[in-house]
Amino acid sequence: MNIFKKPLLLLVSSLFISQFSVAQEGMSVYSDYLTDNYYLIHPSMAGAANCAKVRLTARQQWTDENNSPALQTLSFNTRIGEKSGIGFIAYNDRNGYHKQMGGKITYAHHLNFSRTDYDLNQLSFGLSAGLGQTTLDESDFLTGGNFDPNVHGGMEVKDSFFNIDAGVSYHYLDFYTHVTVKNLIGSKSDIYSDVESDNRRKYLASVGYVFGNSRSIYANDNGFTWEPSVMFQYTEETEEKILDVNMKMYKEFTNGQLFAGVSYRTAFDGAEYMKGTNGKVNKQYYHSVSPILGVKYKSIMVGYTYSHQFGDVTFANGGFHQITLGFNFLCRNTSYKCNCPSVNF
Repeated sequence: MNIFKKPLLLLVSSLFISQFSVAQEGMSVYSDYLTDNYYLIHPSMAGAANCAKVRLTARQQWTDENNSPALQTLSFNTRIGEKSGIGFIAYNDRNGYHKQMGGKITYAHHLNFSRTDYDLNQLSFGLSAGLGQTTLDESDFLTGGNFDPNVHGGMEVKDSFFNIDAGVSYHYLDFYTHVTVKNLIGSKSDIYSDVESDNRRKYLASVGYVFGNSRSIYANDNGFTWEPSVMFQYTEETEEKILDVNMKMYKEFTNGQLFAGVSYRTAFDGAEYMKGTNGKVNKQYYHSVSPILGVKYKSIMVGYTYSHQFGDVTFANGGFHQITLGFNFLCRNTSYKCNCPSVNF
C-alpha cells in the first residue's frame, strides 16, 4: 500500500483519539474492565463486591515501536459498613512525547432492596474526584531546522487539572447495568493551545447478564456460566461513538475459577485516507478484537488481554498486550445466590 506519511498520521490519530487521548481526560477506556475490574471505569462499583479488591494493570501497545503508548493503573476499593464504599485509582499514561499521571478517590453509596442476605437487588451511586498532570516533552521537536511558532521547543510543558466522574449501577440477581459520566466537571486545559475546549464529558453505559450453572449455586454442579455484555461510549464534544460487544465464560473449581472471553470493539465514526497512486479516497472505521484469559486461585487473580486492530491502515503490526494482577481480602462470609461474578468473590 502506497500512502503519504502525513495522511497516515492523521488517520491513525483519528482512529485512536478515543483510545489514548492525553487531553486531560483522566484515563482512557480500554477492555481491562472485563478482567474483574469494573470499578476502574464505573465509580458506583466501589465497595459493591463481597470483598475488598486490589487491581494492578499494565498495558503496552505496539511493542515493535519506540515510545509506543503504555498505561499502568493501581486501584483499590472496599465496602465500609453496610451501605458505603470507598476506593482510589492511580494511573500513569504515556503516549510518545505525551505523559499523563494522576489519581482519583471515590465514594459510593449502596441501597439493598433484598428480602434476605442472599438475594442480590442492589442500587449503587458513585462519585470520583481526580487530580492529574499532563506533560508534553518538546525537547526533540525543533531538530533538523524545523520551526513552528506554536512549539516552545527544548522544554517540558506541564499542566495540572481536576475532574469529577459520577455513576450509577444496578444489580438484580444475574443481571447488571452501569451508567457513568466521565469528566462531568473538569478544569480547562491550555497545554496545547489557548482555544482548547473544556468539554471532555464521556458517557459510558454497560449492560450484561450471566446464565448457566455453577458450583456456587448448585452444590453438585460445577459447570460453566456465560456472560454476554455490551458497553457503549459517547464523547460529547467530538460526538464519537464506540461499542464493545463481549462474551465471557467461567468455569468453577474447588479453590478457584477459570475465565475466558472475547471483546469486539467498533467505532461508528470513520476516517478518510488516500490509497494508491491514483489519489482514491477510502474510509476506514476502527475495529478490534480482544481475547481474554484469566484464572482466580483463592484470593489471587491473574488476567491477560490481547487486542488486535483490523483494517488497511494500521500504525504497526504489533498488538496491544495487557496484564492484570488482583488480590481479594476482607471478604464477607456469605455470598449472594446468583451468577454475579463482579459482586460475589
